Amino acid sequence: MNIVVVGAQWGDEGKGKIVDYLAGDAQIIVRFSGGANAGHTIVLKDEQFALHLVPSGVLYPDKIVVLGTGMVIDPEALHAELSMLESRGINWKGRVFISDRAHIVLPRYRAIDKSMEEKRNKPIGTTGRGIGVAYGMKASRDGVRLADLFEAERLVNLEAEDRAFIEKWKDWLSQFPINLVDYLDKHRHAYVLFEGAQGALLDIDTGTYPFVSSGMSCASGASAQGGIGPRALDKILGVFKAYTTRVGNGPFPTEFDPSAQGELENFIRNTGREYGVTTGRPRRCGYLDLVALRYACRANSIDTLVLTHLDVYDTLESFEACTAYKVDGKIIEYFPSSIAELERAEPVLRKFKGWERSLKEASSYEELPIEAKDYISFIEEYTETSIDMISVGYERNETIVRNSPWIR
Repeated sequence: MNIVVVGAQWGDEGKGKIVDYLAGDAQIIVRFSGGANAGHTIVLKDEQFALHLVPSGVLYPDKIVVLGTGMVIDPEALHAELSMLESRGINWKGRVFISDRAHIVLPRYRAIDKSMEEKRNKPIGTTGRGIGVAYGMKASRDGVRLADLFEAERLVNLEAEDRAFIEKWKDWLSQFPINLVDYLDKHRHAYVLFEGAQGALLDIDTGTYPFVSSGMSCASGASAQGGIGPRALDKILGVFKAYTTRVGNGPFPTEFDPSAQGELENFIRNTGREYGVTTGRPRRCGYLDLVALRYACRANSIDTLVLTHLDVYDTLESFEACTAYKVDGKIIEYFPSSIAELERAEPVLRKFKGWERSLKEASSYEELPIEAKDYISFIEEYTETSIDMISVGYERNETIVRNSPWIR
């Protein structure tokens, strides 16, 4: 069985925790996109793990994890991450593999990335880790794949510093390559979890271009870049928060106005720990954008939703969510492709009653307060998509499952 997990907002939705939870029943976890610009936080027995490249299932001792074809791999970052895991008692050897078709991030890509960002009149907000440059090199057919590291004729066009970098790392990298398509075909009866990076609204084709990631963060990326055909995908899960956040620049119609909602913004950011895992930057925070969420569901054929950070609202008497936009005096309920239109959009808000009690007390959906259930039901009706999992904390056991995705 093959399940895809993608973010249904602008990233940072809590995918890492959800993938880690679902990995308990999986045998293989494949991350299919992104690079060291992504960041997933997993809390295990009061220990916090920040992962940037390695799939979230690595914390289980018996799971195979694969860095997929659509990823761009920074060898230095990968080495540092695996060393961190080893120092904290996680034995990854023999369980971590990389698609031999995945591309390599070379050191000069970072300098190019930062230079390009500095020259933009309106910066995108890149992490400066060379990810976009690596994808650009891939598209222009000037990139270097893992498979190419061991073929001298494929490296003749590289600069001397690039060849020296590859020479330094290729022996260490030689333990990881697999033919991912062949590997997954041999394990076609396994339970496989495909993990996306960033979020659907940051996808290069369906997101808020140009304020997007350079890779495929949509569900179709699992088949295009995960080593498996689209007909083999069984379920697509979309993860979203009870509110919305965004890192970097770009339109954000429901963003809190610091002058009017500054107190609420600080409360959400501090209670929800809304600081970038990779950069440490404070995330921009705002109301749940149901217009954007419904768009993500439709653009990704999301079968079921996973709601996270619902417990952040535990102490609020009431809160609001966006059900439409007002643009130039006109009410619209679709997600525009025009950046200028999105930047002019004002949220049309609906108020919800808070529950004012800790959701950590609930171990099942039935035990949730009626106010929380009302919020969940409204989201389901608006997006026309069921919410089958609800996260009410950072720990694995603080997860309510209404319907397991592993059951056909």
